[in-house]
Amino acid sequence: MKSLPNLNHLSEYIAHSQDEWGGIPSEREKILDPWDHIECCMALDVCGKKESSSLGFQWLIDHQEDDGSWYSEYQANKNISARKESNFSSYIAVGALHNYESYGDLKFLENLFPTLEKSLRFTLSAQSDLGEFSWAMENGRWLDDALKTGNSSIYMSLKAYKKIFDLLGQNSDEIKSSLVSLKKVFLNNISRFDRNWDSKERYSMDWYYPILAGIYDKSESIKQINSKWDIFINEEFGCRCVSDRPWITVAETSELIIALNKIDETKKANDLFEKVSELKDPKDNLFWMGYVFDDKKFWPTEKPTWTAAAYILAANALNGFTSAGDFFKKL
Repeated sequence: MKSLPNLNHLSEYIAHSQDEWGGIPSEREKILDPWDHIECCMALDVCGKKESSSLGFQWLIDHQEDDGSWYSEYQANKNISARKESNFSSYIAVGALHNYESYGDLKFLENLFPTLEKSLRFTLSAQSDLGEFSWAMENGRWLDDALKTGNSSIYMSLKAYKKIFDLLGQNSDEIKSSLVSLKKVFLNNISRFDRNWDSKERYSMDWYYPILAGIYDKSESIKQINSKWDIFINEEFGCRCVSDRPWITVAETSELIIALNKIDETKKANDLFEKVSELKDPKDNLFWMGYVFDDKKFWPTEKPTWTAAAYILAANALNGFTSAGDFFKKL
């Protein structure tokens, strides 16, 4: 990846998939979830598509519920889910801070602050007295379990909230306290995750997301990466989504690349980036969601916008194309 213009066709695909209301579904006219929508806005900002990104943030403003949340799925600008996931509703802080790091526009954060403040209230209401966050709300009640990946994402979001509040001269003590409590769960009380269902340890996101979120120090992060490298990594193609399945996904591999870069494991990151860059359709250079290497087939036959977005963010993390190139490393 030699220059930012090499990513333009991916950002144009994302922008072309954006609907008339500003939402960015997985593919044109398909399902939108708020977390992936925000990831796409971040990728648009990497490629300087500020107008499309602004429309995306306006969609979040327009669709925020009174309690500060968003529903988990939308289609054709209508909510199609009864569920509100805590990590979905908090991720707007990461997207907002990334936008600020991309353009240096403090006015953007000031205008978005009422939306951010409401989303923070909803997020914090998901935290138990022991520190972990419930994964979702249904019918006005938080469900009784927590996800390691989801809580890692929330940890990253809380750090972004804190930076934004500090930038705007707002009191961030409550956010800091929440961060401390959540980190203690990861370090001392990991049994708070996956209490009422089978462990999600077979999913690669549970492996690398705490590292991407910055929960562990560098030494412990490298130890964690090395402990499961041979389980999740196929050296020929990339990162498995699930440890016992021969399925590589571009999005998971791209996120792992960002996590590796964060802890200065740059050779591993660059090697994976080179491999995952091959998992695209030569007809349009767009990425398939994944590749089943036992069958030598791309599957499913979808080209999600958020897959393209994750790849763009990984490319920027490795190459520093923009002022937000070191965003995840600093967060």
